[in-house]
Amino acid sequence: MLLSTFGSRGDVEPLVGLAVRLRALGAEVRVCAPPDEDFAQRLAGVGVPLVPVGQSARAMTKAAPRPSSLPERAAAVIASQFDVVTSAVEGCDVLLATGMMPAAAGALSVAEKLDIPSVSVTFQQVTLPSPYHAPLAYPGRPFPPDVTDNRALWELDAQSIDVLFGEALNTNRASFGLPPVADVRDYVIGDRPWLATDPVLDPWQEPADLDVVQTGAWILPDERPLPDDLVEFLDAGEPPVYAGFGSMPLGASKDAAQVVIEAIRAQGRRAVVSRGWADLDLIDDGDDCFAVGEANHQALFGRVAAVVHHGGAGTTTTAARVGAPQVVVPQLADQPYWAGRVAALGIGAAHDGPTPTFASLSAALKTALAPEVRARAATVAGTIRTDGMAVAARLLLDAAA
Repeated sequence: MLLSTFGSRGDVEPLVGLAVRLRALGAEVRVCAPPDEDFAQRLAGVGVPLVPVGQSARAMTKAAPRPSSLPERAAAVIASQFDVVTSAVEGCDVLLATGMMPAAAGALSVAEKLDIPSVSVTFQQVTLPSPYHAPLAYPGRPFPPDVTDNRALWELDAQSIDVLFGEALNTNRASFGLPPVADVRDYVIGDRPWLATDPVLDPWQEPADLDVVQTGAWILPDERPLPDDLVEFLDAGEPPVYAGFGSMPLGASKDAAQVVIEAIRAQGRRAVVSRGWADLDLIDDGDDCFAVGEANHQALFGRVAAVVHHGGAGTTTTAARVGAPQVVVPQLADQPYWAGRVAALGIGAAHDGPTPTFASLSAALKTALAPEVRARAATVAGTIRTDGMAVAARLLLDAAA
């Protein structure tokens, strides 16, 4: 089986869990993903081979390319999918595609050409057309402010995607002997997409024309111990507040770490700061702060007073599972949606906008650290499903058969 993606850590990590589950059921699995060292190390750690495709996702993120360059970058992503997936999928019974839409379109086209069953997966419902929510606007292509009907917005979304990705996709398909695709978005989503999210955190309302399979989130149980020095810090006082922004470049602002740490200190709390792709770090030698790199979030989040993060689907779900109150500082894409869900469920606070100030983050932390929010977070934690990987693995084996 080939699990194919192109994107950030949030696009790769769920495939790690699914791959492990599939291997436990006797399947041979490989993952096609960007060549970033942390992705390779993560997959190597669970014994799953990585087939590298395209350029580094971290380098692309930190470069902050212009929105106008999106079609050009998408064309390169699509071409690399045709080049790499064609050989990577050799001998496979099924292909699972996720990640950036142009990458998924390329991978699914290869499966179509080779007559291999395929499945399209998303890790947030906001990319699935529905009358109950609006689509996400692509950078540099905002929707007209006078259009507010969701169905009309989804029609505009389809047109925008065709303009951005259609020519590159169909050029590569023609070279492969495949007919052109008239609607790129509908081609990628298909008739029966999978939604790998938790029904409590991400409740899906089924429109009449889309048969969505919601499996639950794919989170691999993490048995790694926390580093000794981190455990020593945690044991030395009251639970700290964790702050980290995953694959987001928030820390490009020199003031980011200063704002985060000072806002945490203002609540009388210690801080654990995760460096991440944002390169956050400590601002002084105070013994009330600790900086970490890669760490077991499942174990760490269970020992903190609150989790300040960017609103990635995986981080949101992991914090919710252990009952940790959250402050979501959304940066882009689906992250404002997850911030809204955290606030709506009463398990934390949604920060207004991507750039926190001392005042705005302090206010959000005050909300999240309230006793009633922690109690609500503990209640919701007991409702979160843990069988998502098992459900998806069985479905994928059935598809292969």
